[in-house]
Amino acid sequence: MPGMPPSSPSYSWLNFRRRAQRQAELRNLERELTRFHGRLLAAAAFVLLGFLLLAVRLVQLQVVRHEDLAAQAETNRTAVVPIVPNRGLIVDRNGVVLATNYSAYTLELTPARIEGGLGGLDPLIDSLAQWVDIQPRDRRRFKRLLEDSKSFESLPLRTRLSDEEVARFMAQRFRYPGVEVKARLFRQYPLGEVGSHLLGYIGRINQAEKRAMESWDEERQGNYKGTEYIGKLGLEQSYEEELHGSTGVEQVETSAGGRAVRRLASHPPTPGNQLWLTVDIRLQALVEELFGDRRGALVAIDPRNGEVLAFVSKPTFDPNLFVEGIDTESWRDLNESIDKPLLNRALRGTYPPGSTFKPFLAMAALTSGKRAPGTIIHDGGIFQFGNHTFRSHGDAGLGPVDMTRSIVKSSNVYYYSLANEMGVDLMHELLTPYGFGQKSGIDLEGELTGVLPSTEWKRRYYRRPEQQRWYAGETISLGIGQGYNNFTMLQLARATATLVSGGQRPAPRLVREVEDVMTRERQRVSAEPTEPLALEPAHVDLIKRALHGVTQEGTSTRVFVGAPYRSMGKTGTAQAVGIKQNEKYNAAKLEEHQRDHSLYIAAAPLETPTVALAVVVENAGFGAEAAAPIARRVFDYLLLGQYPSAEDIALTRQGKSAAPVGTPRRASDMLLVGRGAETPAGASSAPRPAPGTPGPATAATASARQLASAR
Repeated sequence: MPGMPPSSPSYSWLNFRRRAQRQAELRNLERELTRFHGRLLAAAAFVLLGFLLLAVRLVQLQVVRHEDLAAQAETNRTAVVPIVPNRGLIVDRNGVVLATNYSAYTLELTPARIEGGLGGLDPLIDSLAQWVDIQPRDRRRFKRLLEDSKSFESLPLRTRLSDEEVARFMAQRFRYPGVEVKARLFRQYPLGEVGSHLLGYIGRINQAEKRAMESWDEERQGNYKGTEYIGKLGLEQSYEEELHGSTGVEQVETSAGGRAVRRLASHPPTPGNQLWLTVDIRLQALVEELFGDRRGALVAIDPRNGEVLAFVSKPTFDPNLFVEGIDTESWRDLNESIDKPLLNRALRGTYPPGSTFKPFLAMAALTSGKRAPGTIIHDGGIFQFGNHTFRSHGDAGLGPVDMTRSIVKSSNVYYYSLANEMGVDLMHELLTPYGFGQKSGIDLEGELTGVLPSTEWKRRYYRRPEQQRWYAGETISLGIGQGYNNFTMLQLARATATLVSGGQRPAPRLVREVEDVMTRERQRVSAEPTEPLALEPAHVDLIKRALHGVTQEGTSTRVFVGAPYRSMGKTGTAQAVGIKQNEKYNAAKLEEHQRDHSLYIAAAPLETPTVALAVVVENAGFGAEAAAPIARRVFDYLLLGQYPSAEDIALTRQGKSAAPVGTPRRASDMLLVGRGAETPAGASSAPRPAPGTPGPATAATASARQLASAR
């Protein structure tokens, strides 16, 4: 206190108090310093540990994992893109191009990258329609593809964009994430519908096919990386691996957005091989024209080597519809048509052979010794078996008939009795070697076997015991090619070739050679040889003379009037529906699809046959009226180099022709006209590209068993 002496007790106490406070402050300061030093050391240790960890990590990344991370960095910078090879061409025996490729731009959408998901597709497409012409069929096709694909797959909305459309879209591209313009190779069939069942078509790989491809070996799967289209039918399917080629790869540098900036390395693809067919496409087109709007099939074979010269099924379809994905309306028209244009009748249509079966049964009788050539059978117009009457041609009898006359005049009674004598199992045993009731081995998938009946076949085919039993009366109608007999035109043509060639049995082939497009070397396609039938030459000559007699004094005489060559043939009329025993056939009272089928088998020339054929015109009646005229014109084309006059073609299409009329034209002068192609004879021509696109890239079962007559 002021004025207090230093020696006073109060003063001493105050001084003591001050010293104590200073000492306490010093002690607090020391504690704070101690705490600070501890914190400083902890922070320093933490920082040191952090730097130590960074150093360890740096060593690991820069030293230990350097090569691995460098490869990953390179991968992030680059991308390996598969390069789909050009699909191989298909050409006919003269080099006319039947299937080729062209490049074009497509507008494609990836649904997973579209804003708003699937719900945003319709507004997006409406917006795109401002810049690119998008038709309703394009929308329908896209929706169908969407149903069969996954959301991350790129799907074409519009194909074959014009340069102007590409430019318009690219200017607005930034507004449409998930939408791209891509350059694609497209398959094209320049002749349109000509040979459509023969060629088949390619189409987008569907989910079922993708699952099937997962079972392929690794190398084969790798070869299909980037491939979106595959052969679906015909030769496109059967020779898929030959036509596909080898996929190439390209290494490109990419930007942060994943876009290719520049190419670093490339291994080019190898184009698919080229198929050289045995078929003469000009003959194929002629036969298809001769059929007109009628349904049916024709197969022509060279008996010397099995080469198929024509492989016709009518009606046809345009395979170009399937390349980009067929729209719903077009698919409905094809799939629901009563004419079944998608059915390959030459391969899968089975028919009762009618009287075309008789020469084969006659040969079987000669081989087995069941009947001699001179054996006389009286044809009174009917054959009575038990309580059933089997009729002949309008109940008119032919009188005494030997084997030759039975074929020339087509006697039903002769073959009713012969079938009864031989029995079903002996007929089956002797006729099976001709190829009836079995696959021919042709290089197309999907062939049907048809039916050559036997007692064993019936036991296997039917389930109920009463159906499994073979009744003797069922054998009778087999003699005239009715009953359970059902064959394809391919089988009938091959059997005819075997018969007239004296037993030779080469497997039918559609592809003659496969050409390597890199080396230009051609490898001939051949099947395993089949042992010839041991037919007696005298028996063969007898049947051949009888078949020649059919064209001179028999059922096809009018058709072959004036022919400068000698041919063989046999007409046939096969029922499409059964008629009751006490009824007579009257085409006028039946629906068109219920009328008899018109059939004809033939071969020429007589001395050394170079062509054998079988033809059926559905629901067209007597064999000489519809089927035989087509066969005559095939022979004129192949043997004489003649093409029918326009007048003659018109009459044949209507089923009103016999021998050719008018002045025939030279086949070599005729032009092939199809979709985007007009090719002179013997030339190889690529198709014209679609307008606005870059130039071309390198590179039914119709039958039931019958129990009535046939001619």
